[in-house]
Amino acid sequence: MRGRVPKSLLMIILLCVGSLLTTLIWYVFDNKSRQYRYCSTMCVCHREIINTVLQRYSQTWKRQEQNYQKFRSQLSSKCHGFDKAIITQANIPVGSKLVYDGDRKRTLHVTPEIFRTFVKVHPFSNKTLDTCAVVGNGGILTNSSCGRTIDSAQFVIRCNLPPLQNGYEKHVGIKTDIVTANPSIFLEKYGALMGHRRPFVESLRSYGNSLLLIPAFSFGHNTPVSMRAVYTIEDFESPTQPIFFNPEYLRNLTIFWRSQGLREVRLSTGIIMTSLALEVCTNVHLYGFWPFSYHPRDLHVLTNHYYDDRKTKTKFHTMSAEFELLLQLHSKGVLRLHLGECQPGEK
Repeated sequence: MRGRVPKSLLMIILLCVGSLLTTLIWYVFDNKSRQYRYCSTMCVCHREIINTVLQRYSQTWKRQEQNYQKFRSQLSSKCHGFDKAIITQANIPVGSKLVYDGDRKRTLHVTPEIFRTFVKVHPFSNKTLDTCAVVGNGGILTNSSCGRTIDSAQFVIRCNLPPLQNGYEKHVGIKTDIVTANPSIFLEKYGALMGHRRPFVESLRSYGNSLLLIPAFSFGHNTPVSMRAVYTIEDFESPTQPIFFNPEYLRNLTIFWRSQGLREVRLSTGIIMTSLALEVCTNVHLYGFWPFSYHPRDLHVLTNHYYDDRKTKTKFHTMSAEFELLLQLHSKGVLRLHLGECQPGEK
């Protein structure tokens, strides 16, 4: 009969409403501990999702050379990371027009002053590295004891200037070959480098003479503060070497991952650096990549990062979708995800 709701649909609606009411009641009457903020129904949902992930992850991992070579070939043919990931004086000459990857209507004319800040040669020089560790900043690294394992890699990549000292060394290591820095960090943490700049330089000490990779040409407002970061490093004679993402590479990388089913507005730094590692490294290991709020071992609550609980901008990034693709690559033996605690001698 027209206008009558089917009984099956009505039951689903009632169940959903009931679940929402239960969640609300639980939140109102028990907000003292984050551990118990969610109702039992939510915990069951999380457990089911995590159990599904762990079933796939728990299969004995084995590197699949054919799968690795196939994926790497696809990635290289579309993105050309060896040649184009980093801006150099060889691939972007004076007078070039840079098109911003986040705002394609905006362009930048490469003047001699900007050209001077470009690295002369590509840092990878077409030489494939053996073992690379890409270290995300997920709360899953807390108490992981993965520091020594991470530092044993030939090449270590870190994301967004994470803290490495004050007790974190045991769990995340200290070795750093590349560390990225979103310009938003310069703006929010260091006052856009318009005042005292020494705190910024001192924060770089823990990364030694690593490369500092900056997406200076993603959006127009990123460029001035990125240039100030470069000048600050020069003025204080820091051993850190700033380099820039090539916006053409970032555009091509977005197109590639969309062809793999990823539909987010912008790629996260983690998947960008994983992509680069898959082109330049034979063995890629990922640490600190876990998009869920609960630990896979015992479902205890995790902070968003191992050093704070600041939330990800979900407007731009879809971490669970990225993680699903990385888990697929893990299952195919293309790369290796490390979840939970690291064992002595593990590689």
